[in-house]
Amino acid sequence: MSPTSSKRPVAVFQHTEVGAPGTVLPILEELGWPVEIIRIVDGQPVPVSAAALSGLIFMGGYMGVDDNLPWIPQELDLIRDADARGIPVAGHCLGSQLVALALGGEVHKHSAPEIGWNQLSAADGPQAQEWWGQYAGRTLETFQWHEDVFVPPPGAVQLASAPYCDPQVYVVGGRHMLIQSHLEMTPKLVELSLEKNGAQLLRQSALGNPAVSSMDETRRDVSRRTQAMSDILKQLYSRWSQGLTV
Repeated sequence: MSPTSSKRPVAVFQHTEVGAPGTVLPILEELGWPVEIIRIVDGQPVPVSAAALSGLIFMGGYMGVDDNLPWIPQELDLIRDADARGIPVAGHCLGSQLVALALGGEVHKHSAPEIGWNQLSAADGPQAQEWWGQYAGRTLETFQWHEDVFVPPPGAVQLASAPYCDPQVYVVGGRHMLIQSHLEMTPKLVELSLEKNGAQLLRQSALGNPAVSSMDETRRDVSRRTQAMSDILKQLYSRWSQGLTV
C-alpha cells in the first residue's frame, strides 16, 4: 500500500459547476494527500461525520449561507464536527463564509461586489510567515467574485486584507483556513465564470465599481496569473496540510 493510499482522504465539497476545485486537487495530490470530491452540485449527500476524513475543503458558489438549501445546515454541522475532532477545515469564497459562520463568525452582504483581478496584502510577522512563506509581507494578485463577506470567528488571525474588502485570509485555531477570494482558479474556470456570470461583471463595471475588472482586463494574461495564484495557494496548503491526520 502506498503512503498516499494509507491516508484518510481530504473531502472537497463542490457546490456549483463554476465553483470547481481548480488547482486545489493537483496541489493536494502533489502534497501527497488523497482527495474525495463531494459533488453537492450533483446531489451527493453531505457526510454526517468527519471521522473518516483527514481534512475538509469547501469551495465557492452563487448561493448565500442563509439560503434555504438542506445541505447548508448539514455542512455547518459537519464543520463543527471536524473542529471538535481537531480536523483541519478550509474554505474558498462561499466556503470561507460557511466555515466562519459555523465557528462563531458572521456573514453579511458586502458594500459592493468584488469581481475579477484584485490585490491581496499578505500580512507579515511570525505566524504570517509560517503560512505565507516567501509571500509574507508582499502584495499579491488574486481573483475575486463575491457579494457577501464574512466576519471572522473570535480569536481568528488575519493573514491578508484587500483595498475593497478587508477580510480576505484568516486562520482559526491555528488549523482552519478561510480564503475569501478564488486563488484556485484555472484559465478554464476564469472563462467559465465569465460565460456564466459575465453580465454581472459588465453591470458592475458600468456602475463604476472600482473593485471590478473590465472584461478585457479579466481575460488578460490569464495563464500567467492563475499559475502565480497556484504557487501561492500551494504554499498555504503546504502549511494547512501539516495539521491533517493520517
